[in-house]
Amino acid sequence: MTTAAAYPYQPVKERGTLRSFLLALLMHLLLSVVLYYGVSWQSSTPVGAEAELWEEIPAATAPPPPRPQPEPEPVVQPRPAPPPPQVKSKVEDDADIALEQKKRRAEAAAREEAERKEAARKESERKEEARKEALRKEAERKETERREAERKEAQRKEDAKKKAAQQEQDRKEQAERERKEAAEAKAKAQADAKAKAQADAKAKAQADAKAKADADAKAKREAAANAQRKSELARLQALAGGSGAGGGGVGNAAGAGAGGGGKASPGYADRVRRRVKPNIVFTEDVPGNPTAVVSVQLAPDGSLLSARLSKSSGNSGWDNAVLRAVERSDPLPRDENGKAPASFTITFRPKD
Repeated sequence: MTTAAAYPYQPVKERGTLRSFLLALLMHLLLSVVLYYGVSWQSSTPVGAEAELWEEIPAATAPPPPRPQPEPEPVVQPRPAPPPPQVKSKVEDDADIALEQKKRRAEAAAREEAERKEAARKESERKEEARKEALRKEAERKETERREAERKEAQRKEDAKKKAAQQEQDRKEQAERERKEAAEAKAKAQADAKAKAQADAKAKAQADAKAKADADAKAKREAAANAQRKSELARLQALAGGSGAGGGGVGNAAGAGAGGGGKASPGYADRVRRRVKPNIVFTEDVPGNPTAVVSVQLAPDGSLLSARLSKSSGNSGWDNAVLRAVERSDPLPRDENGKAPASFTITFRPKD
């Protein structure tokens, strides 16, 4: 269709076309003149005739009724005579044929042009419809994308809101748990402190009771020891008195009595300290390593006559623990000569 529009149909030129055209034009002119005179003759109007009639009017007589006028007779127009048959020559026939072919070719070209234009119009309408449909679909797609984006944005905001609310709820629950745990820990600490205080009070009461019992036992032991010492001294004095009366051996008897032990050997004090140390009960933590010196007096058989603090360590608890341990260790071991020294000193340190 585009090729036909760019290159319109061109009929093939024939020989004698100009002469045929002139003859055809002459024949058409003659035919037009004949048709003109024929139509003019048939459409001529016939000429009518007029006449006046006079009649004498009688006097005092009523006017006669009007006579009905006769209807005019229709004018019969003569039929035109049929035109004589035209006799065409061979040249005129050829001209008419050529003209008819040209006319047909022109009509075919016009039809093709009309069909081409119609096809182009339909194609344009189709393209316009397709463009409008594409624009409509594009608008629908954009509208769908916009609605989807709005939906996603609303969903995102809703999710963010729910997440924030959940986080806030979790934070409150965490704070509540921490508060409860802190309260429980505080209550537990108070209960532990109370239980510890009760335990400390109970332990202190037990320690005080034990100390009192130890003091009572010590007092009883001291009383028994004093009674034993007095009886032993009385016995020794009686023995000393009897020896002096019989043979004059006061010096020997005295050496076997209270002072018969003499001085302690160099390692005796350390041996007694090792004997006493397991009996020391002392759990306090004291700074440094203070020294407590205890002066001890013994009977020849190792019985404890007295124990006193000759030098304090500065910590009364340690001093008392050492004295109690010395009393618990009664009787003390004898020296190398088989007798216990009359008196000596022992040094005690808590970290030795």
